[in-house]
Amino acid sequence: MSKKLYLDNAATTRVRKEVIEEMSRYFDELYGNPSSQLYELGRKSKEAIEKARKTLADFLNADEKEIYFTAGGTESDNWALKGVAFANLNKGKNHIITTKIEHHAILHTCEYLEKFGIETTYLDVDRYGLIDIEHLKESIRPETMLISVMFANNEIGTIQPIEEIGEIAKEHGILFHVDAVQALGSVKIDVNKQHIDLLSMSAHKIRGPKGIGGMFIRKGTRIDNFIHGGGQERGRRAGTEGVQNIVGFGKAVEIAARDFDHHVEKLRVLRDRLIEGIKNNIPDVVLNGHPTRRLPNNVNFSYKYVEGESILLLLDMEGISASSGSACTSGSLDPSHVLLATGLDHGTAHGSIRFTLSEEITEEDIDFTVETMKKIIIKLRAMSPIKNDEDLHKN
Repeated sequence: MSKKLYLDNAATTRVRKEVIEEMSRYFDELYGNPSSQLYELGRKSKEAIEKARKTLADFLNADEKEIYFTAGGTESDNWALKGVAFANLNKGKNHIITTKIEHHAILHTCEYLEKFGIETTYLDVDRYGLIDIEHLKESIRPETMLISVMFANNEIGTIQPIEEIGEIAKEHGILFHVDAVQALGSVKIDVNKQHIDLLSMSAHKIRGPKGIGGMFIRKGTRIDNFIHGGGQERGRRAGTEGVQNIVGFGKAVEIAARDFDHHVEKLRVLRDRLIEGIKNNIPDVVLNGHPTRRLPNNVNFSYKYVEGESILLLLDMEGISASSGSACTSGSLDPSHVLLATGLDHGTAHGSIRFTLSEEITEEDIDFTVETMKKIIIKLRAMSPIKNDEDLHKN
C-alpha cells in the first residue's frame, strides 16, 4: 500500500498547518523574551502568551490566572502530586488516592513520594476500566490530601465519572487532580461543574507542538512550586517561556473548541465502524475498555493466540502505524498494567492492539484496516503453537 495510515494518535498527532503558521512568526519575527517588558519585542511575546492562556481558560471554564504552562503532561502530573504532597507534608496529610490504571507519570510519582512517608491507595477497576465509587468513598481517610484520577485512559479509552468523583472530593475537603492529557479536545471539560482543583494537559495530543503542556490550578490551592528559578508564570514555574510552543498550544485549543462537536461525532462514527468491522470479521477477540463510555477515537482489542508485537510488525509492512499499549512503555516486554488491572490474563493482554484515529482518516481507511487485520490474524494464528495446541485438544 502506497498510502501510510497513522492510527496512533494517542501517542502523538500531526501538527496542524494553521498551528505551524501561527508559531512560525515567533521564531524569526517576534522572538523577544517575554520577561523583557521595556521594549516592544518582549511585550509582543508576553501578549501572545496571555492570549493563549485565555484561550485555554475559556475552553475549561476557568479563570486565566488559574492556567500555567509547563513542558508537557508528565511535568504537570509531577507538579500536581509532588506540589500538593510537599505543601502538606508536615500538616497531618500524607495520603493519596489514585487508580491502578493511571499513566506512569502518576504511578511512578506516587512510588517516589513513598520515600517521604506519603501513602497511596490504588483503586481497582472493573473489566471495563471503571473505578468503583463506593470503594473510593471507603478509601478516604482523615489524612487524605489528594484524589488523582485520569479523565480518560490512554490505552483503553475508558472515561471515568469525573463529576461524581469531584463531588465526593469536594464534600470531604480533598483536592481533586485530573490527568486530562487524552481527554482534552475529545471530552467536555468544565473544571467548575466537575469540581476539579488541578488538571494536567498536553498540546501534542490535540495537533499542537510537542514540549508544551499546561496545568489548571484552582485559586487558593495549597501547592508548592516544582521548578525553581526566575519569576515566570506569576512566580509559580521558572524558566524562559517557549513562546512559539505556547502560541501553538493556544491555536490548537482554539481550533479544538471551534470544531469540537463535528470532530467528536466524526471520530465516533469511524471508531464504531472499526469496532464493528473487527468484531464481525475476526473471531476470538476481546474489546478492551468500556463499549460506550470511551474516547471517540479509541479502539483497543486483544487478539487471542497471537502476540501484539508480531501484529504491529506486519501492520507496519502494510503501511499502518498502531500501538500495543502506551507509547511511553511500548518498548517493554511486560504486558500492559492497564489490561492486567481489568482482569485480562497475561497471554490475552500480550495480544492487544490499540488504534487511535484522527479526522484525517476515511471510512475507506477503516475498511482497509479491518481487511488487513483479518489477513494478519489468520496468518499469525496459523503459525501459533498456542492456537494449534488448543485445536488439537478440541479434536
